[in-house]
Amino acid sequence: MGKGTGQIQLGTEEIQKNPVPNSGPANGFKRIRLVIAYDGTDYCGWQIQPNGITVEEVLNKALKRLTGEDIRVIGASRTDSGVHALGNVAVFDTTSSIPPERMSYALNQKLPEDIVVIRSEEVPLDWHPRYRDVVIKTYEYHIYNAPVKNPLKRRTSTHISFPLDVDKMREGADYLLGEHDFASFCNVRTNVEDTVRTVTELQITCEGPDIVMRITGNGFLYNMVRIIAGTLIRVGRGFYEPERVREILEARERTEAGVTAPPNGLVLVGIDYGE
Repeated sequence: MGKGTGQIQLGTEEIQKNPVPNSGPANGFKRIRLVIAYDGTDYCGWQIQPNGITVEEVLNKALKRLTGEDIRVIGASRTDSGVHALGNVAVFDTTSSIPPERMSYALNQKLPEDIVVIRSEEVPLDWHPRYRDVVIKTYEYHIYNAPVKNPLKRRTSTHISFPLDVDKMREGADYLLGEHDFASFCNVRTNVEDTVRTVTELQITCEGPDIVMRITGNGFLYNMVRIIAGTLIRVGRGFYEPERVREILEARERTEAGVTAPPNGLVLVGIDYGE
């Protein structure tokens, strides 16, 4: 661990536990937690990268304009390009005199309309959004199931023109509940040793042409929710029987599952830290 940086090693990745080096009470810093919603359509995901604008970059620049400080936010979930959020969580350290609970209002004046800070609050300086004992995430995947596209849904739902059998999709979804090895449902580039996760809820609701898959668990592998969605869509179209989902789980091979569903239907609904 580098002196004064508070960095922790996680595989090949170094994450700053204190986003601002040498931050602490003696230096007048406080840590602010944000709950953030955004339309991810026009962003290349959360994490800063060289080939396009990201949510993290926009937040950093807005905080710079607001506080005059060079601030790096640390996000709980690094959503992919085109993925949306209603409740992502991030923290940053600052010496700003703006009251923590007013930071959300002040920051929203500097942000574009497709990024909104829902609330802000002060947390202990060692509070980190990724390293908590209790982290429960909830995602939704939205499908617009109709012969003709709805232009008002294009940014937030995936259009499927062929009829989907929602009852069969629900049958297939039941096999995914509980603790399983989800190796078949993660991107082949996933660099993790343990692919076991627990899904505590997977509900599929249907209202007219709108189908919503809601999934809650203790953590998700890279592309896991979108691959689950792509697989259950194949069940709904009749390409797979519901029992095929169990076989895919047991195979532990990515090639056995369905395609990765498009990003525009995916929403990070919220993160529960059990507080």
